[in-house]
Amino acid sequence: MRIKLGLNPLSNAAYLTLTDTTDTSAKTDQSSNSKPSNSSSRGGRRRGRGRGGNKKWSVDQFVVEPQEGKVRFHDFDLPLSLMRGIQDAGFSYCTPIQGASLPHTLRSHDMVGKAQTGTGKTAAFLLSTISDLLKHPIEDERYMGEARALILAPTRELAIQIGEDAEQLVKHTDLKVHTLVGGMDYAKQLQKVQKNHCDILVGTPGRLLDFANNKDIHLDQVEVLIIDEADRMLDMGFIPQVRRLVRLTPPREDRQTLLFSATFTPEVLRLSEQWTDKPVMLEMEPERVATDTVEQKIFITTASEKFNLLQNILKDDAVESVMVFANRRDICRTLYERLKKQGFKVGLIAGDVPQNRRMKTLESFKNGSLKVMVATDVAGRGIHVNGVSHVINFTLPEEPEDYVHRIGRTGRAGQTGISVSFACEDDAFLLEPIEKLLDMKLPCTMPDESLLADIPTPTRKRSPAPKKEAPAKAAKPEVAETAEAQPLIAKPVVEKPAAEKPVEEPVKEEPAKAEPVKAELVKEEPVKEEPVEQEAPKQEAPKQEAPKEEAPKAEQEKAAE
Repeated sequence: MRIKLGLNPLSNAAYLTLTDTTDTSAKTDQSSNSKPSNSSSRGGRRRGRGRGGNKKWSVDQFVVEPQEGKVRFHDFDLPLSLMRGIQDAGFSYCTPIQGASLPHTLRSHDMVGKAQTGTGKTAAFLLSTISDLLKHPIEDERYMGEARALILAPTRELAIQIGEDAEQLVKHTDLKVHTLVGGMDYAKQLQKVQKNHCDILVGTPGRLLDFANNKDIHLDQVEVLIIDEADRMLDMGFIPQVRRLVRLTPPREDRQTLLFSATFTPEVLRLSEQWTDKPVMLEMEPERVATDTVEQKIFITTASEKFNLLQNILKDDAVESVMVFANRRDICRTLYERLKKQGFKVGLIAGDVPQNRRMKTLESFKNGSLKVMVATDVAGRGIHVNGVSHVINFTLPEEPEDYVHRIGRTGRAGQTGISVSFACEDDAFLLEPIEKLLDMKLPCTMPDESLLADIPTPTRKRSPAPKKEAPAKAAKPEVAETAEAQPLIAKPVVEKPAAEKPVEEPVKEEPAKAEPVKAELVKEEPVKEEPVEQEAPKQEAPKQEAPKEEAPKAEQEKAAE
């Protein structure tokens, strides 16, 4: 029986209707008794649940006053160790999707949920999954790598984020979480899997298939299957891999399946019919998600003015932590390089960036070492960074749903945020589909002239500094300092220190000589100036003409950049 909840998912009447018409006892018994039937011969003994410091902690220490219209986690029969993890995570009241889904998922119902990012759906399915695993412990022997819950995510960043959230919630239990994503060392991931039992397994389809094909993980005892961002799985072409993984799990009647998607396309609904058993259909409309906690601004500008507009916004002291989105990797890289030259602490996350570097960049952004994160839509879903004050759409997304995902990086967990989008002659037509999805008119304004003002590039600010230093060094010790810095250039000057004219002539030529000095200074900077760094050794072999010719080239390259 398929039941669709109305627009008010917190309605008690909806819950009662569902409960009265659905028999849950058979499935609950099945999930608790039928799953470990083949586990008697498996190696590794599982620890008992509920140990550690939980006896010293009481739910009375987690005080959340009842409020009208809000659902508390106290209102559900959740294990004590899980409640402590909820308190540590800073949760107090359920988000709408959590309050609407938990009454059903905690009773082992399958669910197909339509929800946007930033609504709290990750915690919704994690809480019900963890609760089920704690209430139905396995005391028999098990294989290492045998998963009890399997969570599939389309992107590496989303999988890693889900894994981190799960680890936070289970830290007062004996449950073990493993995250497997591509781009990371297989052997190191395998070592972790073989070290501890696998209760919750999170990963991307490709890497999970690699482990399954190598018999390094076992999915035949999965009790809970969760497929997150199903529409994204379709868009990225992962469905064939997902199908193979689903076939490795028990039949749908013998597992609980939770499927979430930002949209209910015919393809998504078809997959839900294949993979779920009598699911509850839950729809959370997006308009409330996008507008409640995020202030949205649209600046009408030209393509040539966008970068100046971006820089001036980033210079504002009120802009603390920013995610800048663009549609293509080449645009993102160009933005990253230009912002870096402007002196901003900026990172880049895109599909062509190695995974280990993406993780380091994301960690630096989370801890505040980086102020700006430039990203494609690979980071638009699932990445949760506390305190993102602004989201800037340098280019409007081609898919309206991606707009909601992008701005969902700010204004999370009840906090407020600001979204600023640039609309020019190339992408202004994309506004209408976004407004249609949100069912609202977005405020469009012209940016103030101060936001379009040119900002001098750092190369122009830095270049006078070496020029001033070089003459200063030549003026005081006359030639001695220059001789130490550039012996090949300074030798002719040292030979005639007494005569005024020979000393003045090299000073006139100082701009030409100063350039090699700049090249030496650039050598001390990181990787970004590699072309100049390669030319520096060539200056030592030739006579004076070589540096004079090469130096202007270096200056021209800097000006071009």
